[in-house]
Amino acid sequence: MVTRLVLGCGSLGQLLADTLDERPGELQVIVRNTARAETLRGDGIPAVQTDDFSPEVLRSVCNPPVDSILVASDDTRQNHRTAHTARAAYPQAMLVAYLGASADNEIRSELSSVADRVIDPGAAIAEQVLASAGRQGHRVRQLHRTLRAIDGRLAVVMHDNPDPDAIASALALVDLAERVNCSADACYSGDITHQENRALVNVLDYDLLHFASDEIDLSEYGGIALVDHARPGVNDPLPPGTEVDIVIDHHPPRKPVEARFVDLRSDVGATSTLLVDYFQRLDIVPKTPITTGLLFGIWVDTKQFSREIAVDDFEAAAYLTPFADMGILAQIEEPQMTVETFETIGRAIRNRTVKGSVLTSCVEFFRDRDAIAQASDRLLDIDGVTTTLVYGIRDDTVYASARTRSTPLDVGETLRDAFDQIGDAGGHADMAGAQIPLGFLGVIEDEEAPDDGRDRLIETVRTVIDERFFETIRERPSWQRNTSDVNSVYW
Repeated sequence: MVTRLVLGCGSLGQLLADTLDERPGELQVIVRNTARAETLRGDGIPAVQTDDFSPEVLRSVCNPPVDSILVASDDTRQNHRTAHTARAAYPQAMLVAYLGASADNEIRSELSSVADRVIDPGAAIAEQVLASAGRQGHRVRQLHRTLRAIDGRLAVVMHDNPDPDAIASALALVDLAERVNCSADACYSGDITHQENRALVNVLDYDLLHFASDEIDLSEYGGIALVDHARPGVNDPLPPGTEVDIVIDHHPPRKPVEARFVDLRSDVGATSTLLVDYFQRLDIVPKTPITTGLLFGIWVDTKQFSREIAVDDFEAAAYLTPFADMGILAQIEEPQMTVETFETIGRAIRNRTVKGSVLTSCVEFFRDRDAIAQASDRLLDIDGVTTTLVYGIRDDTVYASARTRSTPLDVGETLRDAFDQIGDAGGHADMAGAQIPLGFLGVIEDEEAPDDGRDRLIETVRTVIDERFFETIRERPSWQRNTSDVNSVYW
């Protein structure tokens, strides 16, 4: 049973009490006015009158646990005092407080620091308030409670070489944190080299904190949040095993995820969609750079609403569109491609191996990790090709990017099966990636080696990666069910 507590009962409180009483779960109203209490009881609503709103009295009237609290008198300063005592009495409850008509900026700020949501009479809609106070607001309640409990600065960590979805989600979480007086940094490692990603950061003037993998000093932070990935130390600058407070991601987890707040929803197409959900439930419209970035994050991660798209993604995009700068989005979508990206795509085309409808290509040594993903995308346009795997060597690691379309093959699962034992791999059904240290392949990168030594290294990498990838595909049940003769048709 859901326990809802209404403290004070002005005009808004009366409306909410009447509506909440018709919903499943227990309701208790506590008011100062005797006549109001009698009116409520006459309507069949359980109400208690008291002049003492101390935590002890509140708990004696309504025993914990309480799921949600509405502070709803018409007196602004009274609501401010009641919100503080309610938080002390029920620290785990979702707390929604009515601002009242006479609030100044100081009261508004103080009330925002203790309540999960503040209802501004100039903008509040009762039905939205009710949704936040019920089970639908459970995630937001947990997130706010976790953010308020952070003692110090919060590091919001993206995965290495972040894409638009990760960048926008990190900045959105920073915005939410700062709204509850939790200072935060949007942090990443690696490079932002994809021309669209650079344009996103530069045009919208995003403030991101870059760390080399050996530079991040966790002693500067009181909390850690992961966005668009779920495991510390895997494709991010954190040491493995780092204790994490918040995880928000839309990728299916390979292993159990541990954090104080975890929101993993693999049924949506982008992590940005989850952040939009928080803003909507809190009735907050972030500033234009955030809304524009979130819309672009959804657009890119769903491949222009054509890949793993859910109703929530469409609804999030519809919510963001009136507040986003479409002119800036047009600039971001049409940046110039770098010379190195062109060269990487060219090597991928020259070095390709095609077996049936599956193409692999080793681009040898490279610098721009985003170029690997772009090459994998481009090679998927080759006639007759439905699956691509493009990979290359950088910093003693093999980086790989896979794409597929119009096929039952799940490349996320395929890469995990092929490479998880010797590296890290995963992603979506039609878009995935992997990182394999050269040491696991029995080879070591040596930039000073003569050409024949580098050629042998490349050939060893090509042999191991191709053999594992093709063998894994051949063994996958989904492929076999849709192929009459795997050996003859595929090979």
